[in-house]
Amino acid sequence: MTTPDQFANVRYLVDDVQAAIDFYTTHLGFTLRSHPAPAFADVTRGPLRLLLSGPASSGARATPSDLGAGGNRIHLTVDDLDAEIDRLRGAGLTFLSDAVSGPGGRQILLTDPAGNLIELFEPAR
Repeated sequence: MTTPDQFANVRYLVDDVQAAIDFYTTHLGFTLRSHPAPAFADVTRGPLRLLLSGPASSGARATPSDLGAGGNRIHLTVDDLDAEIDRLRGAGLTFLSDAVSGPGGRQILLTDPAGNLIELFEPAR
């Protein structure tokens, strides 16, 4: 079990490690932590360590091939969802949905280059 001062790790299987690094560091504020090319990299944002496992990585080989990307996603909190949508659309990214509102706030989904889901969430004020 991790302690509160350690990273929370999430593994995403990606087709192209460099494309994933570029996506997360350029568009979503992650920092590259390590990149033992070409099979693997990890990027961090706050306490989140995102493990980017390419096809040649041991993490990808341990996963059954019929799973594919599912409904799981990382959840990134933003202060101004509309500003983030405008910024990311301006960078040429597309979203899977329109922004939706609920009792807890507003959210929108996008994908990384491999199809993994990312939720951008603005809490209700």
